[in-house]
Amino acid sequence: MLLTCPCINQCSAVPQYARVWLPDAVEAWKPAELTKDYTPGDRALCLQLEDGTNLEHKIDPQTNSLPPLRNPDILVGENDLTALSYLHEPAVLHNLKVRFVESKIIYTYCGIVLVAINPYESIPIYDHDIINAYSGQNMGDMDPHIFAVAEEAYKQMARDQRNQSIIVSGESGAGKTVSAKYAMRYFATVSGSSSEANVEERVLASSPIMEAIGNAKTTRNDNSSRFGKYIEIGFDKNYHIIGANMRTYLLEKSRVVFQATEERNYHIFYQLCASSHLPEFKPLQLGNADDFHCTNQGGSPVIEGVDDAKEMCSTRKAFSLLGINETYQMDLFQILAALLHLGNVEVEERSADSSTILPDNSHLTVFCELMGVAYQDMSHWLCHRKLKTATETYVKPLSKVHAVNARDALAKHIYAKLFSWIVDHINEALRSAVKQHSFIGVLDIYGFETFHINSFEQFCINYANEKLQQQFNMHVFKLEQEEYMKEEIPWTLIDFYDNHPCINLIEAKMGVLDLLDEECKMPKGSDDTWAQKLYNTFLKKSDLFDKPRMSNKAFIILHFADKVEYQCEGFLEKNKDTVNEEQIIVLKLSKFDLLLELFSDEEKPAGSLTSRSKMTRPVQAQRDHKKTVGTQFRNSLHLLMETLNGTTPHYVRCIKPNDLKSPFMMDPMRAVQQLRACGVLETIRISAAGFPSRWTYQEFFNRYRVLMKLKDILSDRKQTCRNVLEKWVQDQDKYQFGKSKIFFRAGQVAYLEKLRSDKLKKACVRIQKTIRCWLTRKRYLRMRQAAITIQKNTRGYQARCLVAFLRRTRAAVIIQKNQRMLVARRRYQQQRSASITMQRLLRAYQARQTYRKLLYEHKVLTIQKWVRGWLARRRCRRSLRAVVYLQSCVRRMAARRELRKLRVEARSVEHFKKLNVGMENKIMQLQRKVDEQHKENRELSERLRTVERSRAAESERLGGEVERLRVAEEESRVKADGVPSLLEQLSFLRQELETTREEKEAIQEEARTYRVDTEKVTQLLHSPTNLDGEGRANTVSKAQTKVGMQLESDIREERDHYQSLLSEYTRLKERHADLKEEMTINELKQMFSGVVVQDAPHQDAVDMSVLLKLQRRVTELEQDKQTLQRHLDKREEAQQDQVKNAEKQRTAGRAELDLEALKRQELESENKRLKTNLAELRQSLTSTSSPGPGSAPYNVLLEQLNSSNEELEVRKEEVLLLRSHMVRQEVIPHLDVMSSYSGGELSTPDYHKLNEDGELWLAYDGLKETNSLLVSQLQVQDRRHEEEVDELREEVLRVREENRQQQQFLSQSLLLPQEARIEASLHHEITRLTSDNLVGTRSIQYSTSILQDLMEQQEKQDKMIRKLKKQLKVYVKRVEEYEAGGQMERVAPGPEPRSPVGITRKERDFQGMLEYRRGDESKLLKSLVVELKPRGVAVNFLPGLPAYILFMCLRHADYSNDDQRVSVLLNSTINSIKGVIKVKRGDDFETVSFWLANTCRFLHCLKQYSGEEAFVKNNTPRQNEHCLCNFDLSEYRQVFSDLAIQNYQQLVRCMEEALQPMIVPGMLEHENFQGVLGSKPTGLRKRTSSCPGEAVYTVDSILQQLSLFHATLIQHDVDPELIKQGVIQQFYIICSVTLNNLLLRKDMCSWSKGLQIRYNVWQLEEWLEEKGLPDCGAKEMLEPLIQAAQLLQVKKKTEEDAQALCTMCSALTTLQIVKVLTLYTPVIEFEERVSISFIRTIQVRSRVESPLLLMDAKKIFSVTFPFTHSPLALETIQIPSSLNLGFLTRV
Repeated sequence: MLLTCPCINQCSAVPQYARVWLPDAVEAWKPAELTKDYTPGDRALCLQLEDGTNLEHKIDPQTNSLPPLRNPDILVGENDLTALSYLHEPAVLHNLKVRFVESKIIYTYCGIVLVAINPYESIPIYDHDIINAYSGQNMGDMDPHIFAVAEEAYKQMARDQRNQSIIVSGESGAGKTVSAKYAMRYFATVSGSSSEANVEERVLASSPIMEAIGNAKTTRNDNSSRFGKYIEIGFDKNYHIIGANMRTYLLEKSRVVFQATEERNYHIFYQLCASSHLPEFKPLQLGNADDFHCTNQGGSPVIEGVDDAKEMCSTRKAFSLLGINETYQMDLFQILAALLHLGNVEVEERSADSSTILPDNSHLTVFCELMGVAYQDMSHWLCHRKLKTATETYVKPLSKVHAVNARDALAKHIYAKLFSWIVDHINEALRSAVKQHSFIGVLDIYGFETFHINSFEQFCINYANEKLQQQFNMHVFKLEQEEYMKEEIPWTLIDFYDNHPCINLIEAKMGVLDLLDEECKMPKGSDDTWAQKLYNTFLKKSDLFDKPRMSNKAFIILHFADKVEYQCEGFLEKNKDTVNEEQIIVLKLSKFDLLLELFSDEEKPAGSLTSRSKMTRPVQAQRDHKKTVGTQFRNSLHLLMETLNGTTPHYVRCIKPNDLKSPFMMDPMRAVQQLRACGVLETIRISAAGFPSRWTYQEFFNRYRVLMKLKDILSDRKQTCRNVLEKWVQDQDKYQFGKSKIFFRAGQVAYLEKLRSDKLKKACVRIQKTIRCWLTRKRYLRMRQAAITIQKNTRGYQARCLVAFLRRTRAAVIIQKNQRMLVARRRYQQQRSASITMQRLLRAYQARQTYRKLLYEHKVLTIQKWVRGWLARRRCRRSLRAVVYLQSCVRRMAARRELRKLRVEARSVEHFKKLNVGMENKIMQLQRKVDEQHKENRELSERLRTVERSRAAESERLGGEVERLRVAEEESRVKADGVPSLLEQLSFLRQELETTREEKEAIQEEARTYRVDTEKVTQLLHSPTNLDGEGRANTVSKAQTKVGMQLESDIREERDHYQSLLSEYTRLKERHADLKEEMTINELKQMFSGVVVQDAPHQDAVDMSVLLKLQRRVTELEQDKQTLQRHLDKREEAQQDQVKNAEKQRTAGRAELDLEALKRQELESENKRLKTNLAELRQSLTSTSSPGPGSAPYNVLLEQLNSSNEELEVRKEEVLLLRSHMVRQEVIPHLDVMSSYSGGELSTPDYHKLNEDGELWLAYDGLKETNSLLVSQLQVQDRRHEEEVDELREEVLRVREENRQQQQFLSQSLLLPQEARIEASLHHEITRLTSDNLVGTRSIQYSTSILQDLMEQQEKQDKMIRKLKKQLKVYVKRVEEYEAGGQMERVAPGPEPRSPVGITRKERDFQGMLEYRRGDESKLLKSLVVELKPRGVAVNFLPGLPAYILFMCLRHADYSNDDQRVSVLLNSTINSIKGVIKVKRGDDFETVSFWLANTCRFLHCLKQYSGEEAFVKNNTPRQNEHCLCNFDLSEYRQVFSDLAIQNYQQLVRCMEEALQPMIVPGMLEHENFQGVLGSKPTGLRKRTSSCPGEAVYTVDSILQQLSLFHATLIQHDVDPELIKQGVIQQFYIICSVTLNNLLLRKDMCSWSKGLQIRYNVWQLEEWLEEKGLPDCGAKEMLEPLIQAAQLLQVKKKTEEDAQALCTMCSALTTLQIVKVLTLYTPVIEFEERVSISFIRTIQVRSRVESPLLLMDAKKIFSVTFPFTHSPLALETIQIPSSLNLGFLTRV
C-alpha cells in the first residue's frame, strides 16, 4: 500500500512498483520505480529509472530519509498545486513542467499564489474576448490566469469594501512587467471610466513611458525593469476608474554611465538616436548609438524584433496622451541628448592629482548649449572641487579618475531628477478631482537576486524581498488558520520559517544600514573600515552573518532563499549618492526652464534657524537635511508595507524557465531555484504541515461512491462519509471532519485514489471475464456456421463446373456456325456498301448543283425585297412627317380657338352673380387681379419685343463685323499667291474624306448585316423548335438563382453591418446622455458646495472633448446608417428588377434591338443633317466673296436661326396648352360643385361654408400660378435669346480668329518650300476639320440639354397634377359629407330634446380613427406608454392594443392634413417607448417584449395602410378605405424599424442577463448521473469561491427559463418569425458561453463531461421539438458545442483518427480543437492523455481560418421584420375604460 506521507516512512514496508523521486544534479529530480519490496532495516532501495536503468539508492544511516513518493498520474497537470496528494518540491516541479512544456499552459495556482512562467513568445490568451470570459467569474471556476487574479481583486474590493493589492515579483526576465501590464489592462477594460474621459487610456499610456525611461536590455531580459513601482488604481463608489498614482523604488542610476557586455542603457537613449534624422531632433546634434560612450559599452545597441524609431513614436504619443505637450517633450529630449554628449566629454590628465578638459571639446560645447550654461564654468568644476572648512574655503583640483567619477555622478543625478519629474507629471495627469473610494494596487518589484558579484543594488533588492516574504508568510499562515477555525476543527500551531532575524540584521538599530549611514558621515570613511565594523559587530554573534574565507572586503547574509555574498566596494559611494555642489550651482544658473524646474527642490530649506546659524554651519545643515539612499529606501519600504498590510494581497510569482530565452523550454535547476526564492515552496510546506487536501461532503460522496455498498449509503451525506473513512482509513489523525468539508493529511487522497482504482480494476476484470466468455462462444458459433457454409458452397461449385462444361461444348458449335455465317455476310456487305457509295456521290453532285441555283435565286429575291422595302419606308416616313405636321397645325389652331373661348368664359362671371350677390365683390377683386396679371403679361411681351429688337440691332452690328472680316479676307487673298495649289490639295483631301465616308457607310452596312444575323440567331434561340431551349432556360434560371443568392447574402451582410452600427449609435447616444447628465450634476454640486477646483478648466476641456468626439461619432453613424439604408434599398430594388426582367427577357429582346436601331438611325440622321448644315455654311463662306447681309452664308445662318425660333415657338405653344389644360381641369370641378349648389336652393351661409377651406381662392391661385409660369417662361426665353446672341458673338470671334490664323498661315507658308508648304496646309486643314466636328458635337449636346429641361418640366407638372388630384378628392369628399348633413337636417322633424349619446349614428359613421385635441399627445402617451403595465394588458386586453390606438390617432391627424400633429405624435411615441425601455424598465423582459410586439405591430400598420400595392393586396375594401391619404410616412417606417431593432437588441440583452448565470452551472457543472461521471480532487482555489452560497442551476433551470421567454413572447403576440430569431439568439448564447468556458477550464475537458454535454444538448433539442421549432435554425447554433463534446469522446491516437476528427469538427477552428485536446484530462486511470504528436498532427492539418480562440458571446444576429397582415378592422376596436383615455373621441 502507498503511505500517507510525502516521503516513504522508514518504519513501514513499501511494496514493489511504488514510484518515487530521486535527486539529480542536472534535472533536479528524476522519476524511478521500486523493483523490489522495501522493508524497514534495508540499507538501499532497488530502483529502475524511466529509461530502464537499474540502480541502488543508498539510505543515509543517520537520517534514514527516504525519497519522496510520486503522485498518481491522474493528479498530474492539475490547475492548483494544492490539489496534489503529495506536496513536495519534485511534485511541484513536475506538475509545472507538464503544464508548461507539454500543455503550453503558463499559469498555475499554488494556493493563493499564481505562478506565471515566461513563455518567451506571444500567445493568444489576452484578447478582449478572454477578458469578457473571465469577467464576473469565480476564481476557481476558470483556468489559472492573470485575469482571474485581477477579477478576484476587483470583486473582493466591491464585496468586502476593502482595498486590494496584486504583488507581482520575480527575477529579471520572468515577465513581471508584462503581468502587471495585463492586470492594469483588465481593470481598464472591465471597469472603464466614470466621469472623466479616457482615464483608462491614460493609465495604460503610462506603461510605454515608464518602459522607455526605466527599462533596459540585460543578459537575462530584453526589457528588464530597472526600478520597482507600485501603481494605485483609484475607483469611485460605482467602482469605475477615476485615476491612478505611481510610486517608484530604487532606480538603477549606474546604468546611465555603465553597461555590462551584451547589455544596453535605458531604451529612451536608443530611441532618440534612432529618431535623430527627424527635423525636430536636428538641433540636438545626435547620431548613431555607437557614437556615444553611454550607449556603446555593452556592444549590443539593437534588440532583435524591436524598432526603436517606432517605439519613439509610441513614447511621444503616450506623452501627448498624458498631457505633456510637444514643448515639454522637446525639453526632455534636449536634456537626454545633453547627457549623451556629457558621457563623451574626455578628461585629460595634467598631473597625478589634477586633470583638465580641452577648451575646444565639441561634446562639452554641445552639452553647455543644450543646458544653457557657461562652458568655462562647467569645464572648470568638472575638474575641480571646492572644499570648505570652518575658517576658509579653497578649490582643489581632481585627478582624472575622480573627474570622470564626478562627470558620471552629474549624469546620474540629472537622469534621476528627470525620472522623478516624469513620474510626478504622470501622477499629475492621472490624478482625479473626484474623491477616491477605493483602490487596487499593482506592485511590480524585483525578485530575489544573486549574481557572481553582488553590490549595493542587490543588497537593497534582497532586503525588500525579505520584507515581502515576511508579509507573505504571515498572510498564508493567517489564511490557513482562519480556514481551520471556520470549519471548527482542532488545529495546532503550524511551524513556518520566520525571517524576522534577517530583517533585524539589516534594518534594526546598529544594523547593517545604520552602520553604513554612520560610516558615510565619517570624514575618512571607506568601504574597508565599514567592512571591519560589520565583522566586529555581527561575526560570531549572528547566525545569519558570515565572512568569506578569502576576502576582507565582503560579507555573507543568509537570506530566506539562499546565501548571498556582497562585495563592500562601492557601498558608501552609492549610499551617499553625492554630486559636486558647484556643478549643481552652475546648472541652476541656466536659462533652461525645465532644468531649473528639475533642481528647484534642492534649494536650501527655510527652517527656524537664525541667520547667524545659517552662516556659520550651512554645510552641516544641508548634510543633515539630505538622507542617504539606504535610509530613503528603508522609509519608502516601510510605507509600502503599511500600504500592503492595509489591503488584501494577491500574489503573482513570475518564473524564468531558462536563460536562453527559448520558448516553452524549462531548465529544472533554474526553476527550482526561483521556486525557493519566491516563496512557492514555503506555501507548499505550510499547506503540507496541516491538511492540504479538502473535499466537500457531496464531492467526496460523488468521487468515492464506488467504495460504498448500497447499505452504507444514508440520507445524511456527512454520516455516510464518516462511515466510509472509518472503514478504510484506520488512523483518525489522517483526516478531520469540518462543518462543510473533510480535511485530509498529505498522501491520503492518493491512498483513497488507489483504493478506488483497485475497486474499479476488480470490477473491470469481472466485466472483462464475462465479455471474453461471450466473445469466445460467439466466435465458436460463427466458426461452426462458417464450416457448414463452406461445405455448401463447395458442393455447389462442383455442380456449377459441370454445367459450365456442357455449356462450353454447346457454345463451341454455335460459334463455328456463326463464324461461317459472318464471313459470308461480311463479303455481301462490302459489295452492297460499294454500290451505295457510288450512288450517294452521284446524287450529292446533282443536289449541290440544284442548291447553288436556288441559293442564287434566293439572294436575288432578298436584295430586291430589301431595296423595295427601303424605298417604301422612305415614302412612308415622308408622308407620315407631312401628315403629322398638318395635324399639329390644325390642332394648334383648334387649341388657340379653345384658349380664346376659355378666356372669354373665365371673364364671364354672370352665373356667379346669379348665385350670390355678396360674391360679386370677391369676384370683382379676382377679376381685377386677373387683369393685373394680363397687364403684367403685356409688359413682359413688350419686354420680349424689346429684346428681339435689340437682338436685331446686335445682328446688324455683327453683320458689320462680318463685312469687315470679309474685307480683311479679300486682302489676304490678294497677298496669297499659293492659294490655288492649296485648293487643289483641299480637293484631294475632300476626295479622301469622301472615301473615308464611303468606308464608314460600308462598315455601317456590315453592322446592319451583323445586326440582322444577330436577330436571326436570337429568333432561332427563342424558337420552340430549338432543342437546347430547355437547357438554356435551366442555365439561365440557375444563373439567376445564383445571382439571387449572392444578392441575398450581400443584403444580409449589409443588414448585419447596419444593425451593428445602429447598436453602436444607440450605445454612444446613451453614453452621451449619461455624460450630459453627469456634467449637469457636477455643475450643480460645484455651484452649491462653493468649492473651486483648480483643475476645473482642464476637466471642462476634457468633457467637451468627449462630447465633441461623441457628436462626431453620432454624425458618422447617422451617415453610415443612411448610406447603408440606401444601399439596402438599392439591393432590394435591384433584386426585384432582376426578377421582373428575367420574366420579360425573352419577349423584350427583339423590341430592345429594334428600339436601339431606331435610336441609332435618328441620331445618324440628325448628325448627317448637322454635318450638312455645317458643310453648306463652310462652302458658302469659302465660295462667297462678301459674307454680308443677303449673302449665302448669312442666309444660311438666318435660316437656321429662324428654324430654331420656330421650333421654340412650337414648344412654347405646347407648354401653354398644357398649362391651360391643367388650370381648366382644376377649375371645372369647383364650378360644377358651385352649379350643383345653385340648383339646390341652399341658403347663403352654405356658400360661406363651402368657401371655408378656400375653394374659390384655389381657383384664383391656379390662375396666379399660371401667370407666374408664363412669366418664368418669358424669362427663360429671354435667357435663351441672350445665350443665342452670345453664341453668335462667339461664332463671329471664332470666324475672326480663323481668319487671323489663315492670314498667319498664308504668310508663313509663303516662306516655306513647296513640300513643307503642302505638309503644313494638310495639318492646318485637319485641325480645322477637327474643330468643326467639335462644334457639331456641342450643338448636339445643346439640343439634348433642351430636351432634358423639357422632360424635367413635364415631370414637375405631373407631380403638381397628382397633388391637386389628391386635394380635389378631399374637397369632393367634404362636399358629399356636407350634402348628407343637409339632407338629414331637412328630414328631421321639429325640435326635440337631445339624447346624451347617438349610438346608431356613431356606429354607422365609425371610420377607425380617434380624435384628440392638439396638445393632448403627452397625456395620451403617459396613459398608453409610460404608466401602462404590460402584464395587465397582455392578460386582459387585445394584443397590440396600444399600437392600434396610436395608429388610429395617427389616422385622424393624417385625415386632418395636419403635418405638425403627425410629426409631434410620431416623435413623442418614439421618445416615450425609448424612455420606457432604456430608463425605467429596460431590464424587465416582459416590458421589453411587450413594446417590441407593439412597435412591430405599429410598423405593420404603417405598411398595411400606406396604400402601397405590395402591402394592401390582402386588405378588405373597408381596410383600403382606411389607408393614409395625405402624408407619405415611409421615412418614419424606417425610424420605427430602427426602434424595433433597438428593442430587439435590448430583449437579447435581457435574455442574456437571465441566462448567463444558468448556462455554465447547468450545461457544464451539474452532473445528471451522480456517481457515474465522478470528479477529480480540486485545490484551494475551487474551495475559496468568490461568491459563496450561489443558487444551484441545472439544465432544467435553463429549459424553464426558455419556456418562460417563449410563453411571454406568445402571450404578447410577437410575430412568429421574430420568435424564431429570438430562439436562435438564445441557443447561440448558450452555445458560445458553454464552449468558451469549456475552452478555458481544464477540469471540464474529459470523456464524462462530453457525455454530460451531449445529454444536455439532447434536452435542448427536445425542447425545440416540444415548442414546434425543430426547423427554425436553432439546432445549427449548437453544432460547435456538439462537435466539442464529440471531440472529448472520440478516439485520439492515430493519423486516421486525426483525419476523422478534422472532418467531424467542421464548426470548430483548429485553434479550438488543439485547445480542447491540450486541456483534455482523464478523470479515471483508464483514460489516456492526448499525446503531443497527435496534437501536432492536428496542427499540421490546420485550415485557413480565424485566429480567435473564443466565440463572440456578445454577438447579436441581424433581425428582420417581415410584414404581417392584420385582419382586424380598426372600427371594431373598443378602448377599455381602465386606460383612462376618455379624452379620445371615436370618429
